[in-house]
Amino acid sequence: MSEETVPQQGGTGQPKGLLQQMEELMAALNADLSALDADLQAAGDADRGPGEEEQVG
Repeated sequence: MSEETVPQQGGTGQPKGLLQQMEELMAALNADLSALDADLQAAGDADRGPGEEEQVG
């Protein structure tokens, strides 16, 4: 990954707790996955021609 981030210390100079770091990392991962899902959905919609329906089943 080109944008790896390391959890930073809070503005108060106290290190963040492990739970808070994990929550922030999970939130960032969730946002990234949501963006990826949206990109994939848009790409899938673009591949289908007009009037084509997604077949479920």
